[in-house]
Amino acid sequence: MRAAILQICSSDDPEENLSSVVELLRAAAAEGAEIAFTPEVSNCVSMDRGHQARVLRRERDDLFLAGLAETAKALGLWIVTAVAVKSDPPEERFANRCLVISPEGETVARYDKMHMFDVQVSETETYRESSGYAPGAQAVVVDTPLGKLGLTICYDLRFAYLYRVLAKAGAQVICVPSAFSPGTGPAHWQPLLQARAIETGCWVVAPAQVGQHRASAGRTRSTWGHALVVSPWGEVVHDAGDAVGVTVVDLDLSKVDDARHKVPSLTHDRDFRGPE
Repeated sequence: MRAAILQICSSDDPEENLSSVVELLRAAAAEGAEIAFTPEVSNCVSMDRGHQARVLRRERDDLFLAGLAETAKALGLWIVTAVAVKSDPPEERFANRCLVISPEGETVARYDKMHMFDVQVSETETYRESSGYAPGAQAVVVDTPLGKLGLTICYDLRFAYLYRVLAKAGAQVICVPSAFSPGTGPAHWQPLLQARAIETGCWVVAPAQVGQHRASAGRTRSTWGHALVVSPWGEVVHDAGDAVGVTVVDLDLSKVDDARHKVPSLTHDRDFRGPE
């Protein structure tokens, strides 16, 4: 699987972000990428619910996704992206959604982020994702001609049970499109990604938002960056640092079987009683 990992600095303007992402996708295809991964909320990074309500659309009406579908067809590229979209009624909150788009421009799988980022990292950095986004309830593995993909998003990374379920369902590659906090990134980002890869014997691919995000409304936001690719043995094979761009990495799926053969922990589950 020849995979492209994007690191971007999205603003709160979906049209502007589409142009930037398409340019990177074209560069990825020129390097022979078969599949490309973009970060969380690729279409719009905004802390202002009112602005989101004005610019976000339902999935079927979203011009950012329509542009990616056209690009997938034009380039013959699989695209895995994560975006903010309006939910279908009666749900009034948005959805934080990961979608898999085929080279024919069709959406073949979608996953809504399950775990909401409701945290107070510091006195100046607080998030209440559940106030604006509805959590999903369905884990997703999609079988593509390139391999089996497990879908997660950002804060999901802290919930190991989800990754184990995806691996047991056949995932060989698990994606973690993210907009990780700079307050937690230095200490937690890489170790968590390596742990998820080691525990599952999967390739873990984590495209990332990076830098100071321009906002036309509300307060601005910063993200950690350091888009990573981690092998099934836990080795970091790519770290994008703090630069916007795209890198193409070859994912050898035979390493999944090799890691799981050496340490078959996915087959060693035991039933047990909890503490009394």
